[in-house]
Amino acid sequence: MLTLPFALGGVPEWTIILLVVLLLFGGRKLPQLARSMGSSITQFKKGLKEEVKDETGEIEESKDEDA
Repeated sequence: MLTLPFALGGVPEWTIILLVVLLLFGGRKLPQLARSMGSSITQFKKGLKEEVKDETGEIEESKDEDA
């Protein structure tokens, strides 16, 4: 069986990770960190969608110019 060296999937591993994060940042900072990560992910996805729209718009414009 092939295992990845950084594969974390068990309950004990996640428990240790959560305890370390709690000790490093404290209970008050965790909701702020989660909120900022969520907004960052949302902005990243929004940027990707805008990029795709820009690229498809450029392709449509080049088709119109060829005609």
